[in-house]
Amino acid sequence: MPRVEREEFLNVGIILFCAKKKFLKSIFFLDESKIKAIYAKIDLEDLMANLTAFERISSGIKGSGPIGEYDQASRFRWLTATRSTVIQCSKVHPGFCLDAEETMIRLHQELVL
Repeated sequence: MPRVEREEFLNVGIILFCAKKKFLKSIFFLDESKIKAIYAKIDLEDLMANLTAFERISSGIKGSGPIGEYDQASRFRWLTATRSTVIQCSKVHPGFCLDAEETMIRLHQELVL
């Protein structure tokens, strides 16, 4: 994002899924100045709502809609599916970890912040 149709992308978050640890979570950081530099007319409120929906669906919390009621693997597949929307995930990168929470935070620092 912010301009999918022009293939302009900016890393804003991480979605991490570990089936063995029953872990699915997403975190994001929105650098408004970077986004505005690429696309000044972007609706940041709408973008925040979409990113927050990703977090809620990842967590499967009540009120996250019908997708939030799916099992973790199905929610992960739905969140990372290729689609033409404001938020578009990169290809899924498989790997191993001992501590999913620590790995998610490390990847977020390395790839987003």
